Amino acid sequence: MRLVVLVSGSGTNLQAILDACEDPSFGCEVVAVGADRPAIAGLDRAERRGVPTFVVAVADHPDRASWDAALADAIGAHDPDLVVSAGFMKILGPAVLERFGGRVINTHPALLPSFPGAHGVRDAMAHGVKVTGCTCHYVDAGVDTGPIIAQRAVAVEDDDTEGSLHERIKVVEREMLVCVLRELGERHRSA
Repeated sequence: MRLVVLVSGSGTNLQAILDACEDPSFGCEVVAVGADRPAIAGLDRAERRGVPTFVVAVADHPDRASWDAALADAIGAHDPDLVVSAGFMKILGPAVLERFGGRVINTHPALLPSFPGAHGVRDAMAHGVKVTGCTCHYVDAGVDTGPIIAQRAVAVEDDDTEGSLHERIKVVEREMLVCVLRELGERHRSA
């Protein structure tokens, strides 16, 4: 299964995917990595593995619609079977979703539908939950509202800070994402 992975920062989810792809039985190949800004660690990770990269920055376009159309074209140039939003901190718009709808997945650091949006960990802590976690879901036009593929729970410890909890969630999130991709890759091969 051909993957285009979208990143905005350090690329730790991307690294987990790249590492998993080294196993020929994994069933997935990262054919390109895209970002919304240049000079980030996620792009460096891809380049070290010889994976093509592209950057489509919002600031380089007159409006969000033009950015979204340019992003759809950049993704489409790599003919993916699946688009993986792996720490990509921009909302995908209609052009991307119309072209790749039903083939875009995202991870989120909370147990959706609770605590959607950019501050899932902070919001969960502010609410006082004792268990939070992460979700992998298909992307739709809403914010973290698409069909859920998988979830993993993470306990909130008494001495947790937002940062310490988020780091523990990220570890579980990477494992979950690799498991989801393995399952989707198996289904893709048998289809």
